[in-house]
Amino acid sequence: MEQAMNQALNQANTKALAPKAQGLYRPSNERDGCGVGFVAHIKGKKSHQIVQQGLALLTNLTHRGATGYDPKLGDGAGLLMQLPDAFMRKEAAKLGFALPDAGQYAVGNVFLPQNAKNRAACEAIFTKIIAEENQTLLGWRDVPVDNSNIAQAARDVEPTMRQVFIASTATDQNAFERKCFVIRKRIEHAVRALNLQDNATFYLPSLSSRTIVYKGMLLANEVGVYYKDLSDGTTLFYQHFPHLGFSASVPHDCTQW
Repeated sequence: MEQAMNQALNQANTKALAPKAQGLYRPSNERDGCGVGFVAHIKGKKSHQIVQQGLALLTNLTHRGATGYDPKLGDGAGLLMQLPDAFMRKEAAKLGFALPDAGQYAVGNVFLPQNAKNRAACEAIFTKIIAEENQTLLGWRDVPVDNSNIAQAARDVEPTMRQVFIASTATDQNAFERKCFVIRKRIEHAVRALNLQDNATFYLPSLSSRTIVYKGMLLANEVGVYYKDLSDGTTLFYQHFPHLGFSASVPHDCTQW
């Protein structure tokens, strides 16, 4: 009874504080949940400024997230964005392989175990399944990160961050996207079957020829600091989608990070 009364009181207070309907805003659409945003150039012009604006928007969503016993321990934040072709092409060249035309290759951001043997087991599964699905594994890249300011609890379960590059043999990009989905799901099931014991849980935040996701158990203002890729001037976009509090919408057995 007391719980029901408190809930009714909270709803009444929320209704009293909500602004009146105006423009496209309707108070009836108010919900508790994660913070999301969207940044885009109306004419589709790519620039690094979109990245900076997206990170600023994410920081402004701080009130939609939560912190733990350590004020540096957030419940998760990240960005979904277009695959930055110029940046990926530059990084692939450093590693000694060339990328096909945009749309003919995919990049996956991969959370790998901390233990080297466990990582090797996961990467062997990538090699096997990509070949079985008749696509071409081009190579791997270590994602540069700065974890100097994250909470110790987050650092304890921090994955090894790597990117996998896959070339398409599909007839078109839509078919390739479907193939990437199949590859991703097969890999997730195969890695889960290994039953690896590791501080860091394997997870594939994204694998696509169109988009990429950078996220983690970070505070909103730490995403751009932690992922150094996001401060590179060749990461050019015309749109991206910041999200705060992703842990609330990801199954617990998928990732600790």
